[in-house]
Order: sequence, then C-alpha cells, then structure tokens
Amino acid sequence: MLCTILTAAALFFLTVHIVTLAVAGWRCGSFSAPRFVPGKPPGVTVVRPLCGLETFSAATLESTYAIDYPTFEILFCVARANDPILPLVHQTMAAHPDVPARLLIGDDVISINPKLNNMVKGWREARYGWIAFIDSNVLMPPDFIGHLVAAWRSDTGNVSAPPAGTMPDGLWGHLECAFLNTYEARWQYAVDTFGNGFAQGKTLFYRKADLDRCGMQDLASEPAEDAATTKMVQKLGLRVRLAPPSPQPLGRREFFEVWGRQLRWARLRRATFLWEYLPEIFSGNVIPVIFAGYAAGSFDLPVIALMLAYIAIWWGAEMSMAAYCRWPVSWHTPLALLVRDCLMPAIWVGGLTGSSFTWKGTAMRMEDNRRLQQLETSGLSSNEGV
Repeated sequence: MLCTILTAAALFFLTVHIVTLAVAGWRCGSFSAPRFVPGKPPGVTVVRPLCGLETFSAATLESTYAIDYPTFEILFCVARANDPILPLVHQTMAAHPDVPARLLIGDDVISINPKLNNMVKGWREARYGWIAFIDSNVLMPPDFIGHLVAAWRSDTGNVSAPPAGTMPDGLWGHLECAFLNTYEARWQYAVDTFGNGFAQGKTLFYRKADLDRCGMQDLASEPAEDAATTKMVQKLGLRVRLAPPSPQPLGRREFFEVWGRQLRWARLRRATFLWEYLPEIFSGNVIPVIFAGYAAGSFDLPVIALMLAYIAIWWGAEMSMAAYCRWPVSWHTPLALLVRDCLMPAIWVGGLTGSSFTWKGTAMRMEDNRRLQQLETSGLSSNEGV
C-alpha cells in the first residue's frame, strides 16, 4: 500500500513540475508588443529606489532613459545624501536633459523595510495617476512600461513582473538563475494562470488612487512590500496581474550572497503567507526523488537508475523551458540545479524557524516591524519609538 502511495506521489509531483513549466513557458512566450485600450495611454511616474553601487548600475540606470512610452517621468529615490550611487545618477541625468527626471533624497521610516521607506517620497511627489516602482537592479527594455500598462484590466489592483536572471558569471550566478527563473518565475506565472496571482517586489505597478486610498502605510503592514501589496489588492477585491519578466543582470555572485537572499525571502514568505509557505518543502525534487527511489525498491526495480532517470526528466524539463524563454543555459546549469535542489530543504527549514534577515548589510527582524506598526498606530513617531 505504501509503495503505491509513494509511486503515485512521485508521479504527481513530476507531473505538476512539468505542467507548471509548460504553462509558465507558454505565458512567457505569449507576450507580444503591448496593446493599449483605445485612447491616450495614461501618464506614468517611474520610481527607482536606489541604494549603493552595483555591478550593472550604469546599465540599469541608463535603461530607464530608453523608455519608449508617450508620457512619463522618472523619480530616483535615494535615502542618504552620501550614497555612492549619487554621482552616477547626476551623470546620467546630465546626459539626458530632455528626459523628465528628478532626484529625491531623504528617508521616511514607516517600516523596517528600507526600500519601502525610500519609496515613500516617490509616491508623494508623483505627478501622474499611475506609479511603477522598479528596483535599481532591473534592466528596463524600451517597451517595459508599455507592457505594465497593457496588462491592466478593470479588475486589476497591481501589475508585477517577475525577475528573470540574465548574464550570470560562474556557478553561483547560474545558481541565482536556477532560483529566479525556472523555479520562482515559473511558479509565479503558474499560480497566476490557475488562480489569483501574487506580486513580486522587483516591479510593482499601481493606480495612484488606490495607494492614496489605502495609504503607503498599508504597504508597511508587512515586512515585505510585495506581500503587503498582494494583501492590499485582495482587500480591495481586485487581483494582481503579470507582465513579461523583468531582466535582472547578475554577473558574478558569491555562494553566501545567494544563500542569504533566498533565506531572507523564505522567512518573509513564511511570515506573511504561512499556509502557502508550508507546502514549498515539496516544490524541489529531493522529496519526490526519495519517493521514487523507495517505490522502485518496493517493486524490485533498479533504484539508482530510476532515481537518475527521474532527476534527468525533472531537470531536462527545466532546461527546456529556460531555453525556450531564452534564459541562460550552459554547462553550469545542471550543477546549479543540483546545488539549488539540495539547498531547498535547508532554506525551507531556515525560513520556518528564523525571523531575522539581512538586507544590503542591514540586520532586521520581523518582530521589529510589528513593534514599529504598533508605535505608528499609537501615534508615536518611528524615530521616537525605535
């Protein structure tokens, strides 16, 4: 009886894996040139929160000025006046005097989330009725804003664009791709196809009236602004929709950099959507492979050969989807997939048991956000209470 159950479970997980890859691949390949509803496309405020210099900062900043959209403005938000990114911002602004761009410096502490605190002034200063918050490490194709606008429907409360890792250098860069592309982006498109989608913080596109109605404080109700966005949109009776993936150039990565980021995201998901987080332990192939091996032994089949065949099908489907979507695939990819799937149970346990994380050198705890929200509700300023 047990071997039958494990066999069915192994086949079920493999089927889900292949179906979600096929659906996500179809979604990523089905995007064409953006089409707008009749009438003049609305004006959009593009807010880019910046913090520190990164490998591709020059390229990602420059891509902002290549936006092919009728009416838009750019707001660069920096928290500190001594941030090393500022000379590059001034340089790019001077090189494009014909593009409406402003630099906003300052910090509004409404949560433990430093990126959200940096974004608040962009919301306040926005001239247009639509706002796109786009992370500093996202490379914006010319039609990027057009796709965000075209994805909007009458039942939409937010449009998001999952990041797709590009230009990896070395094994750990490909490991980042293995997490971002055929795992995280794949699941985001699959969930959006079969149910209500969820936002991802790399790109968040709002109708400003919704933010004005709820207030940026709604986005501070959770330690991550994307989780708070998803809950805010659901509260409004609306849904999150997805645009084409947003390219994120990676370059060289270090192992503990990738590990730390995945652990942080796991702890944030567990803190904000616990019941959706718990089944993630089955989303990698470690447990399904164990089920397949046990079932093979029960039926007197060659265990190692069957497990290797199972893994080959699992990873082959992923690499096929990545190739179809024109995402990075190289000789590093199978090894990166092996490392990723071995790490996933440890990341899941770490996400379940821990509450602290580090963002760009800043150590934070989920408890600090709850305390800050209590202080804000009671009327104390965040500077006085924390």
